Amino acid sequence: MTRLSAPIFPFGDNRTLPLEDSYTRPDSEEALLTLSGPSVCADPGHLPVRGDLAHIKLAGRCFVPHYAVPMPHRFKAGALLRVQARNDAEVIAQLEEGTIFEVLDMAGAWAWGQVENDGLVGYTALDGLEPAA
Repeated sequence: MTRLSAPIFPFGDNRTLPLEDSYTRPDSEEALLTLSGPSVCADPGHLPVRGDLAHIKLAGRCFVPHYAVPMPHRFKAGALLRVQARNDAEVIAQLEEGTIFEVLDMAGAWAWGQVENDGLVGYTALDGLEPAA
């Protein structure tokens, strides 16, 4: 492993940096975590990722500030999946009672998540869900 420089010290300090220290770097650049291109693009409606949050299964594939572990819930009869968290937003689907919805975020009266494991992604009213047993 190649040695790196010493830790940063206060501005104006003119001490000489040692050639060897405890900080190391892998021998090849492939072993480093680097931003080599854009993160995975969200497939609208099917990939559980927003600008601020993504499903934990996308960690390492999508760059977002937070990742969430899903909280399984079941849809009640007549529940709707919508594009946005608004009653007048476009309806993506009407879901069957008992279908699993992986809730990734709850805000106000709305939940955002994904149907089943790899299904549609959207918002649904919290009153249309119940915790899965």
